[in-house]
Amino acid sequence: MSLNRRQFIGLGAVAAAGAVLAPALKLIDLVQARSPDEAVTALKRWGLLIDTVKCVDCDVCVTACHEENGVTGHGRPATDAQWIRKVGLRDKRTGHVQTLPLMCQHCEEPPCVDVCPTGASFKRADGIVLVDKHTCIGCRYCMMACPYKARSFIHEVVTDQKPDVPRGKGTVESCTLCVHRVDRGEIPACVEACTKDGGQAMLFGDLNDRGSAIYQRLRAEPSSQIRPDLALNTGVRYQGL
Repeated sequence: MSLNRRQFIGLGAVAAAGAVLAPALKLIDLVQARSPDEAVTALKRWGLLIDTVKCVDCDVCVTACHEENGVTGHGRPATDAQWIRKVGLRDKRTGHVQTLPLMCQHCEEPPCVDVCPTGASFKRADGIVLVDKHTCIGCRYCMMACPYKARSFIHEVVTDQKPDVPRGKGTVESCTLCVHRVDRGEIPACVEACTKDGGQAMLFGDLNDRGSAIYQRLRAEPSSQIRPDLALNTGVRYQGL
């Protein structure tokens, strides 16, 4: 399904889903945040590189992500939405403990897209995986299919939403790489916060651009994917694992 057709379907579903999403909020605004003469193409593939050695035991990236996207907790860790979470890893042999941020891995072959019965889960041409809230029926097949447990279901009525990041009760959501910021030429909120805090553990950029810092770093230094055996070619890579 082409993006144009998907946009058409999303617009047509606004009337039916208007009671779920806040007034005047359309996911189409998020998907098509760029001007018409800057269409999304496969010439770029946005990606994220995380250095787990530099990643300390803090939650700066989590806080920044949730503030940017209007995600609030309700004191229920099992059901609260988490666009990004910190995961602790312990080497059983040495006892060494390290933490890393885990979010949607923006796979080249996303399982969530494969199992979605309505096409609500989709991947943009530039590699960013998104959910169209107007066509999501809340079946949660994508949550079961994601090997990274990176998706959340919205149980509560959502209020005080941010115009760039529409959310809706009864739909699924996950990290969007702050697509609304990327389309404005900015970097994701988590990367910005980590950089300002001095951590320098996160690097964002175009994986297809040979001149980009992330391309050069990946070419010069070893990195890994989480669950490389699944052959998903993730857009998020890690160093130091």
